[in-house]
Amino acid sequence: MQKLFQKYYQKLDRVPVEFHRYLLKEVDWSSRLIGIKGARGSGKTTLLLQSIHFRELPQDHQSLYVSLDDLYFAENKLYDLADQFVREGGRFLFLDEVHRYERWSAEIKNIYDDFLDLQVVFTGSSLLHLDQAKGDLSRRAIMYELWGLSFREYLHFKLNTSFEAVTLENILSNHLQLARGISRKIKPLAQ
Repeated sequence: MQKLFQKYYQKLDRVPVEFHRYLLKEVDWSSRLIGIKGARGSGKTTLLLQSIHFRELPQDHQSLYVSLDDLYFAENKLYDLADQFVREGGRFLFLDEVHRYERWSAEIKNIYDDFLDLQVVFTGSSLLHLDQAKGDLSRRAIMYELWGLSFREYLHFKLNTSFEAVTLENILSNHLQLARGISRKIKPLAQ
């Protein structure tokens, strides 16, 4: 398990913190079991690592990030990892790429039921596998979906300019004011 901690700390030290996805602020991070699904490349791994960084979770072996496509899981069970982690003082377990692990939903259900002081956050990109797991995790996991990069996020990322999210109703009723506010920050036609 020590190698898993080493990999975790290396990833955590390299995670970018200047830009973060909208979902970081929307997730109820106090829930015991959180699932995040989304397309490949949407930023789920970065979101997990940023949540550890921004929530300032303890780094002294109380939190652990692992990807379930790691070779460690070819010979080791997820449940056994969680058991050992909790016995050694672990409190926050972050599981990435859960769909790569065959019995992930049943084992996460058992982890949730058996380790009451452990918070588990998991991600997966195979929507088919995640939707099929609803039976095992229903009433337990709070699920979120991380969508692809929005135009507003793109502008923030590319031009370091932030815009608040706007509802369709607001666009329809205040389109002139909104357009003028945008034009004061950027020149869309000059880009």
